[in-house]
Amino acid sequence: MDKLSIAGLVLAVLAIYIGFSLDGGSFSALFELPAFIIVFGGTLGAVMLQSSMVQFTHAISLLRWVFYPPVYNIEQGIADIVHWAELSRSEGYLALEDIALDIDDQYTQKGLNSLVDGVEVDTLRLSLELDLDIYREHNLRSANVFEAMGGYSPTIGILGAVLGLIHAMNNLTDPTLLGTGIATAFIATIYGVGFANLIYLPVANKLRAIIHQQTMYREMISEGLIALANGDNPHAIEDKLSAFRLDR
Repeated sequence: MDKLSIAGLVLAVLAIYIGFSLDGGSFSALFELPAFIIVFGGTLGAVMLQSSMVQFTHAISLLRWVFYPPVYNIEQGIADIVHWAELSRSEGYLALEDIALDIDDQYTQKGLNSLVDGVEVDTLRLSLELDLDIYREHNLRSANVFEAMGGYSPTIGILGAVLGLIHAMNNLTDPTLLGTGIATAFIATIYGVGFANLIYLPVANKLRAIIHQQTMYREMISEGLIALANGDNPHAIEDKLSAFRLDR
């Protein structure tokens, strides 16, 4: 679990709650169902309109990464590649076949199987680079779904504010309905700006950071496997891959 993400979300909500309370406000006054429906539903509908089904559903599935991000151990990855290099130098690439079967990561598994199959170095490099580019682009497009939500939300909030004011103006003679319309107008604006800057945009940036980390790890795997295919010395491979330790 990413405790920093949880702490950040809790801190943001507490800061708003404490600041609003110190000014004499009631936190329950910020809960307005019509405003929530307008802002959240409108934002979600706009993003669904611009996205494909695959892109949208994949974006929803990536939400778990915000609090439970995938873990990539750089040190262990380098140690594994060095071990594979030593094994391939002593027993040949066929010795990597059993190792490939036990690896869960499909990218690494595909690279090892290519070595076992005797794929040429240039072909291996192109294949790994293509897979990495497609994987990164696919995930970044899904992260952009939340960035789009962050862009639409404030505008939908303004739309909710205008609708609330229209409702208020139509009920100038009824103080009860007048107050409801004004409350919806102001709270819709709060929801639009708040959801964008406290949830949607931070989620998008968090996912981009995780995707960057994934990409760097897979680039390390790619460089290591290509070095294996070139028959490089295990110590030379370790020295080459040590640069990726800076990205942790």
